[in-house]
Amino acid sequence: AQLVESGGGLVQAGGSLRLSCTASGFTSDPYAVGWFRGKGREGVSCLSRSDGITNYADSVKGRFTISSDGSKNTVYLQMNDLKPEDTAVYYCALDFTTSRGCKTTFGSYEWWGQGTQVTVSE
Repeated sequence: AQLVESGGGLVQAGGSLRLSCTASGFTSDPYAVGWFRGKGREGVSCLSRSDGITNYADSVKGRFTISSDGSKNTVYLQMNDLKPEDTAVYYCALDFTTSRGCKTTFGSYEWWGQGTQVTVSE
């Protein structure tokens, strides 16, 4: 099984990036997918695949949007109006136990990708 993030890069403040997280080889579907960032695995956003609920960190509300394309096993994180403080390695993760809603706490997630670097310059 594999979880791969892509779409990171260098962008100026105010710019946009779209991150992708693609899962392959899993024998069951996760209940939720989350995006995290940094060494402390700060929760950024999550999407419940069972009921469609999404959650966002206060710091990204109104700027980031999480979505999925179920047919491609891919979840996206559209990031607009990026700020230098958004600079981090971004990770996606899969939650196979939270059957309703989703959490932005890293302890709820069992599978993690390797991360993709996002750098926002002044």
